[in-house]
This record gives sequence, C-alpha cells and structure tokens, in this order.
Amino acid sequence: MDKILDCMGLSCPLPVVKTKKEFESFTEKGTLTVKVDNETAVKNLSRLAANSGFEVASKEVSDNAYEVRILVDPEKKCCCADEANKKKITTVVIASSEMGTGDEELGKSLLKMFIFSLTNATELPANVIFYNSGVKLAVEGSDSVEDLRNLEKAGVKIQACGTCLKHYGLSDKLQVGVVSNMYDIVEILTSSDCVIRP
Repeated sequence: MDKILDCMGLSCPLPVVKTKKEFESFTEKGTLTVKVDNETAVKNLSRLAANSGFEVASKEVSDNAYEVRILVDPEKKCCCADEANKKKITTVVIASSEMGTGDEELGKSLLKMFIFSLTNATELPANVIFYNSGVKLAVEGSDSVEDLRNLEKAGVKIQACGTCLKHYGLSDKLQVGVVSNMYDIVEILTSSDCVIRP
C-alpha cells in the first residue's frame, strides 16, 4: 500500500494534520510519501513519524521541494515515554519574553529567575513550550539558554513555535530544543495533566 500526499504550499501545521489523518487510512503496512516545500515541515513530519513508531527518511528533490518517506505500520502504537510510564505530565508554557505585567525590565528579570528556579525544582516538568515573544528566551543571546540546556539534559522536552521564530526573524537562532508547530503544541497541552503559565 503506497500513497503520495501533496502538501506543497501548505502552512504549518497543515502538513502534520493531513499526514496524521493519512496514517489512519492505512489498513496494512505501506509507504506514505509527503511532498512539502520547506525544511521546517520536513522536521515536523519526521518527528511525527518517529513519535508514531514509524521509520522515516527525507530528501531534497529540488529547490524548495522535499519528500518525506514514511513507512506506516498501523499495528504500531505511539512510543511516547510519557504514555508508557503513565507519569503525571506537567507542561510549562512561556508565551512572553517577560513575566507578569507592569515594568518590562522587572518582567524580564522575573522570567529569568523563574527559568533558573525551574532547573532546581523537585519535580521537573515534562515539557517547556515557547510561543509568541516567549521564543526569544530560547535563542542566541538569551540569558536563559544555559538554564534551558540544563533542563533539556535532565530530560525536559523544549519546544519553540516555528511560526513565532519566523515572525521575529529568529528561525536560525534557536539554541536549545526543537522547532515545533501548533499541532504538536495542541497535542502536548491537551495530554498534559497540569499546564503552568508563569
């Protein structure tokens, strides 16, 4: 069973959403080849496939044209560790480059202290998600990059919204974690037992 899915020209997270729906149409093992026009989509699709337990390979076929080849096995289950060990899932959402409202410099200082304090918490979160101006905390030049790297080393999944990075001209400046998309963000938030927004 082989299928081709054309997602050329589709903005994030549509390639991921359409690919996941296509997975569900497979009744037997087969290959799904997804055509996309940007590297971010390639990374998002590769992560989706890996999280579903499927083998994946990608190649650039021409300028701004990529193919992601996924070996779909409907019998395989999601291999997410969080689902396997049934631990309580806590997700921290950082949606701004400052904490609270009022004085901007104070807000930035508070958020830096929050992230540092998070590295010393007794119970670490499973995920830290950055979107809107929050992505500025995970890029080159941020005072919080080292603390975030320590969280990542401790097993915390760090994700930054790709659309937001692009909006602020920071797509090539991410220093820690992975570029994510709104579909992944929604999946994480809806499967979390607790969501913290400082």
